[in-house]
Amino acid sequence: MTDASIWDQEIAVPENVISFVDDHVLAKLPIGLTVVGIYPHGASYWTRTAEIKTTNARNDAVSFFLKVSQGDIGKGMMHGEYHSMTALHSALSELVPKPIAWGTYNDDPDTHFFLCHFHTMTDDIPDIADFPGMVAQLHKNGVSPNGKFGFPVTTYQGRLAQATKECDTWEESFSSGMEQFFKAEEEAQGPDEEMTELRRGIMETVIPRLLRPLETGGRKVIPRLIHGDLWDGNTSVDAATGLPIIFDACSSYAHHEYELAPWRPRRHKIGKPYVTEYLKHFPMSEPAADFDDRNSLYCVRFNLCSSALYPGNLRFRNIVKEEMRELVDKFC
Repeated sequence: MTDASIWDQEIAVPENVISFVDDHVLAKLPIGLTVVGIYPHGASYWTRTAEIKTTNARNDAVSFFLKVSQGDIGKGMMHGEYHSMTALHSALSELVPKPIAWGTYNDDPDTHFFLCHFHTMTDDIPDIADFPGMVAQLHKNGVSPNGKFGFPVTTYQGRLAQATKECDTWEESFSSGMEQFFKAEEEAQGPDEEMTELRRGIMETVIPRLLRPLETGGRKVIPRLIHGDLWDGNTSVDAATGLPIIFDACSSYAHHEYELAPWRPRRHKIGKPYVTEYLKHFPMSEPAADFDDRNSLYCVRFNLCSSALYPGNLRFRNIVKEEMRELVDKFC
């Protein structure tokens, strides 16, 4: 989903990449289908997206979703999304379109794609009656196979690579991700003395204070599969089933509460009532008294990424500063 208030530039990927079905994309489609055509579908800041319409041997219509990007970052994005969506589909198939493949165009080695099954979606956000419970079930099902935090491949939130190296503790994993986003944000928006001071307080005091108790005193955080960017722009409702559907994933094995960070900002349609409902299905981690402050800290990381993605737009930097001030004032 796009928002002209924060992004009014042309998409860097040329539109002609979705004007035909490349041979390597064609080779990944199920055998026995006849391509009817390819049509632009959806909106994205960083990629071109399309619907590939086909018919099978019985002349039934079958559609597929194609996402295309370019360059080394674009290649990493498609690779990361394929592996993220594959893991999510394995954990809870009814919530996630089935991935098919990722790869590179035969026609252009600098153009890369992600291919999955197509779902017609409504313009609605998922219902609070079923969505939080399904997300909680996804987290319960998706336990890290080796007990490590992180992810086997690099995943991208927008065009930003995430720190996904495997770690033994959540504090180490989260700190690594925060450092990477702090650096990316400074590169995008320039140095700022207050940001530097607040960053020091967050890294040296707030993170240990809020995350270390999760893994001491006999407590343990189980690394669980998360979508990684689950705001309302990456969710919808399947028109055929009426069930929630999620997409544009940048997964990792993390503390499951991190998934709720995008549900905190007031600007989002999926908000705090969804958090309340989620907690009925997956209660707060202990110490429960720290839950809201942990949620605020996780939201700092989410908004840092947003600031880094939109150079020259200080809206998100100002939001991040306000969030960090509150945490630093409380714990430092």
